[in-house]
Amino acid sequence: MAGAKNHDFHILPPSIWPLASSLSAFVLAAGGIMYMNKAELGGLVFGIGLIATLACMAFWWVDVIREAKAGDHTPVVQLHLRYGMILFIASEVMFFVGWFWSWFDFSLFPAAVQYNHEEGVSLIEAGSTAVAAQWPPAGLEVLNAFELPLLNTFILLLSGTTVTWAHHALIHNQRGGKLKGLWGAMGVGENDGVKKGLWVTVILGALFSCIQAYEYVHAPMPFAGLNYGAAFYMATGFHGFHVLVGTIFLAVNLLRAYQGDFTPKQHFGFEAAAWYWHFVDVVWLFLFVVIYVWGGWGAPIHGG
Repeated sequence: MAGAKNHDFHILPPSIWPLASSLSAFVLAAGGIMYMNKAELGGLVFGIGLIATLACMAFWWVDVIREAKAGDHTPVVQLHLRYGMILFIASEVMFFVGWFWSWFDFSLFPAAVQYNHEEGVSLIEAGSTAVAAQWPPAGLEVLNAFELPLLNTFILLLSGTTVTWAHHALIHNQRGGKLKGLWGAMGVGENDGVKKGLWVTVILGALFSCIQAYEYVHAPMPFAGLNYGAAFYMATGFHGFHVLVGTIFLAVNLLRAYQGDFTPKQHFGFEAAAWYWHFVDVVWLFLFVVIYVWGGWGAPIHGG
C-alpha cells in the first residue's frame, strides 16, 4: 500500500524550530560580537538573540516530550536518542580537554612572570629566562584546595549517589505511597524515591553553585593579565555553567515526574539528565585534582 509505514522509525512532521533556532543563534552571535566591540545596541541585540534561543530550545523540547507521550519514541528511536546523547557528552569531553590542555601547557612550560599581589598585576621580568619561570607565578596566592573546593567535591559526589537512587527507584517503579510529613507537603509519597532523589540532587546542585560563587568573590587571582587566573576561571567557570545547566535539566525532570511522564520502561529524558550529571561529577574530580591540588602546589594559600 502506497504511503504505508513499514519501519520502526518516527517520521517527524514539518517543524519551524530548526530554522528558528538557526536564526536565533545567528542573532545571539551577532549581538555578542557587537557587544564585545561596544557597538550601539549590541546589548539589546544580544538579549533578543538569547531570549529567542532559549524560547526555541524550550518549545522544541516540549515537542519532543509530546512525541514521547504519543508513543512515537519506539525502541529504535530511543536507541538513536541514546546515541545522540552519548555523542553530545563526547563532544563535551573534548571541550574540557581543551581547557585541561591549556592548563598543562601553561603549567609545564610557564612564562617568566611574577605576580604583584598588592597591586593585583602580573609583571613580566625583562631579560628573564625559562629557568626563572615557575607555576603558579611567583607571589601569587592560591585557594586552599581542602576547604571550599573539597566541600564542593563531597557535594557533587553525594549528588551523584542521589540521582542514581532516583534512577533505581524509577526502574523499580517506586513512585507511590501515602503522603505524610514534610515530603507529603511537597507532594512526595512515602515510597517515592524518584521525587526524593531528584529533590535532593537539585538542592545539592544549587548549593554547589552558591559555594562556587562565594569562592569566586573571594578568589585572590584576577581573570585578566595572568595565564593562571584566565585558565583557572575558564576551566572551573565553564564547569560551573555545566552544573547550572545540569541542575535545570534535573529540575525539569522533577517537574515531569510530578506530571507522571516517566515509566520504568520509558524514561530516556531522565536517563539523559543522569548521564549528564555523572559527566559533570567526573569532570569536577579532574578539575579538583589537576587545578586546585596539583596546580596550586607550593604556592602561598590565600588567607593562610
